[in-house]
Amino acid sequence: SAVAHLEMVSSIDGREAWKLNVGPGISGSGTPRIEVAQRQRGTSVRVSGLFDSIPARKKFLKREGAEANLCRQALIDKALAFPNLGFRYLNGGTLQLFLPPVETFKDRFSTTVLREREGTFLHEISTMGDGFSVTLVVGGPELSRRDRRAQFVFANGRRILEFSILQALEFGVQGWFPNGEHPIGAIFIDIDPALADFNIHPAKREVRFKDGSSIHHRITTALRDFFHRRGTATLGFPTESPQGSPSQVGEYRSPEGAFPHPSFYRSGAPIETTYGEGETRASRLALEALLEQPPPFPSRPVIQAPVEPLENGASEVRYLGQLFNLFILVEHRQNLYIIDQHAAHERILYNRFIDHPPPVQELLVPIPFRTETEEEDSFLRDLQKKLEELGVRLTQEGDGTWRIDALPAPWRATDSETVQTILALREGSENPVERWRATMACKAAIKDGDTLDSATALELAREALGLPIPLCPHGRPIWKKIEKQELLAAVRRT
Repeated sequence: SAVAHLEMVSSIDGREAWKLNVGPGISGSGTPRIEVAQRQRGTSVRVSGLFDSIPARKKFLKREGAEANLCRQALIDKALAFPNLGFRYLNGGTLQLFLPPVETFKDRFSTTVLREREGTFLHEISTMGDGFSVTLVVGGPELSRRDRRAQFVFANGRRILEFSILQALEFGVQGWFPNGEHPIGAIFIDIDPALADFNIHPAKREVRFKDGSSIHHRITTALRDFFHRRGTATLGFPTESPQGSPSQVGEYRSPEGAFPHPSFYRSGAPIETTYGEGETRASRLALEALLEQPPPFPSRPVIQAPVEPLENGASEVRYLGQLFNLFILVEHRQNLYIIDQHAAHERILYNRFIDHPPPVQELLVPIPFRTETEEEDSFLRDLQKKLEELGVRLTQEGDGTWRIDALPAPWRATDSETVQTILALREGSENPVERWRATMACKAAIKDGDTLDSATALELAREALGLPIPLCPHGRPIWKKIEKQELLAAVRRT
């Protein structure tokens, strides 16, 4: 109210309404003024004259479109938590967003976050614990993303920033999503106020739970149980819940204590299976054996490292295995090398992009975006020619309006990531060209958590050990060498 004029009109039943006016100049000193008004059932909030009373602050505002997008996102944060209410967002008297009331969190998430028809792959799961209940809206692997921007956490209707809860979402779907991909979803926690403290952050964006580990466990267990059921249902395993009621994939409800023991999937009534005419008796027996002993919860494959020295004169570098799906272990001239697989591949690609610029991929559908300040426009115009030499073709369509027409073929990122990466080139003291090349190598390189076969890992290790500069483009070391004598000394052997 100190920086803008705020008007709020609200009515519970449509017969009686009240208006709140507050802001600079209201009642002489900014004191709130309440008066009788008229409106239908609901609440409207109108903000105008932002920073009119403090002109010096106006220069810190972003472009009108950027500020409008921030307001739109704030409204979406409120709308996600209250699907039973309708929301309208108007800017300059023009309707920009309309969200009608819906029945479920899944429906609201689908209409605000996803594109048309993507909601088919969205699922809603419920679970509960001592003093709290949780509703999970999560997308299947079909909706996976390379970033975590479409992940939300709400507690008692308020969006919060809580890493441990988002971690539970990632842990719960582990093994069902491709390497480097993340689930989209929202977690809605309804908790007894006595079990949560919302006063640890001035803007109430953080919360301290009395028993956060219990919430984490319930979320992780519910997700694992759901995706296990979903996977076994796809393979033809029984999907009846322990209580005897059918379990619907995508609408599963898991009350406290309802998580079945893995042996449940191996018991119950006999499974009736039909076969095609062309199937042999051997294939039928194999399928029946699979149904009788279903596979365990999926995990990443384990690489069997070669135990014999490599042939064809390449025995100087011997592959030992992969550690934590992060490091490659090799033996070379009685030294142990622990190689960071991502950093090594990143440096190799970076050098390759310098020596051999990658081909350019024309975009079938250009990527439009808007800048927030005139400084960003000026920066992009100055960098436009250099970016085109790197395979990034930009076109300015108007004041603050741009589009991306082409990108290097190896570039791997979403549209929003691409725009943010280009705009971020003006930050810091690095050369924008080198920074773009390093970012492209980073996004195209093998990721932490990727499982490598022995041939790929060995070839990567050989190239890494032959690099003239054993540092990634960001300056991190690529490998750590441990000499044989160091290992012997560590275990007190001579």
